[in-house]
Amino acid sequence: MYTGLFHSHSGLRYIVVVLLLLVVVRSAAGFFGKKSFTKADDKLSLFLFISTHIQLLLGIVLYFVSPWVKWGADTMKVAETRYWTVEHLLGMLIAVGLITVARISSKKLPDDVSKHRRMFIFNLAALLIIVLTIMQSGRPIFIVF
Repeated sequence: MYTGLFHSHSGLRYIVVVLLLLVVVRSAAGFFGKKSFTKADDKLSLFLFISTHIQLLLGIVLYFVSPWVKWGADTMKVAETRYWTVEHLLGMLIAVGLITVARISSKKLPDDVSKHRRMFIFNLAALLIIVLTIMQSGRPIFIVF
């Protein structure tokens, strides 16, 4: 069970990162170019929202079956155990929260440039947190097979 969850969670990160990059680029172009917020922008942010939440669900299940997550007296003393038990979880929860807030709150904004700005700022922050959190583990973001 652990191996399947681990590979699913690790593989889905590529989809999440690529979608996040696309949303950030499109929202930056829309914000700085004062373009309309199209159905394609909405669908792309929806796909990002869905894939991010699937990734979150896989991660939560994986958290409880992972041999790397250990709670004990030495959890915070050992860097690798601290990373997988606390830091990865916290960083990714913040990123998922930012992506969720971007999607939900942008839908309520009255004009297209404001929607693009909201999507750009929140998703860029989420992307930075994800990249920094993954880099902190010492693993590459993209692995070429």
